[in-house]
Amino acid sequence: MQRSRQSSTLPRLQRTVGSEALLKGIGLHTGYPANLLLVPAPENTGIVFRRTDLDNFRIEAKRAHVARVSYATTLMKKGVMIATVEHLLSTLYGLGIDNLFLDLDSMEVPIMDGSGRHFVRAVERAGIREQKALRQYLLIQEPIEVRQDGKVAGVYPDLQPSATYLIDFAHPAIGTQEIHLALDPDSYRREISPARTFGFVSDVEYLKQSGLIRGGSLDNAVVLDENGLVNNHLRFPNEFVRHKLLDLLGDISLVGYPIVGRLHAEKAGHAIHTALADKISRSFHKCRICTLPELEAALPIETAS
Repeated sequence: MQRSRQSSTLPRLQRTVGSEALLKGIGLHTGYPANLLLVPAPENTGIVFRRTDLDNFRIEAKRAHVARVSYATTLMKKGVMIATVEHLLSTLYGLGIDNLFLDLDSMEVPIMDGSGRHFVRAVERAGIREQKALRQYLLIQEPIEVRQDGKVAGVYPDLQPSATYLIDFAHPAIGTQEIHLALDPDSYRREISPARTFGFVSDVEYLKQSGLIRGGSLDNAVVLDENGLVNNHLRFPNEFVRHKLLDLLGDISLVGYPIVGRLHAEKAGHAIHTALADKISRSFHKCRICTLPELEAALPIETAS
């Protein structure tokens, strides 16, 4: 019997949730209350926000709608905005959810605890349901990179979806950190989703004057001063780089297809992440859109004993 190395790890069919799931919280930057309802969506819908406070106005989670990338990723369509989408989109990408309506009654996704953990739990409460349509993947065939001022984000050919991230902060509690991870739903749940966003006390006054982090607190971020952690614990020794990878996956999901390739980022952030998503979307001559059966037929196969 012959089998592809991919067949046991990549979903063959498109997926949505099995039922609705509700999350309640506040926006990190606006401080506004926000209710988010995950709603099953038909095949080939994609990930679609619906502003329930604005007659269910739809904003598709695509790189064409990226409006701002300063301290968070914001989508905008015809003047209607949804801010801080990256943690939620990262979770859906990491868990392999293709089709979903995200009903939101505010202009910002609730921050919850600053990680993806609450979004994972909501998806798990709702259950994951396979659909009839085949899932489409973006197979990377040539390198695609964005480089700017020592920052790098790229994606490279590889038959196993994976990601590497490297950060280097002068702060003694962070320093140089690196993570390399094969990407699948189990590794995302365990290794990435619990990692929280982080910030510095020295930036607080500037951010507040800029109208940001009005909902920020020690309950939804890891906070550092010049001496170290203000919060008294980390969930991982390298939680900082894990969260940067969480952000990268949320931003790269805006390409619109799950990627078969190796993601790599160094000292990057939302601006470089979304620039890479944009460049991938404009470089389909370096990629191939294919279903899993097409991918398996094109790849070397191995004989199972």
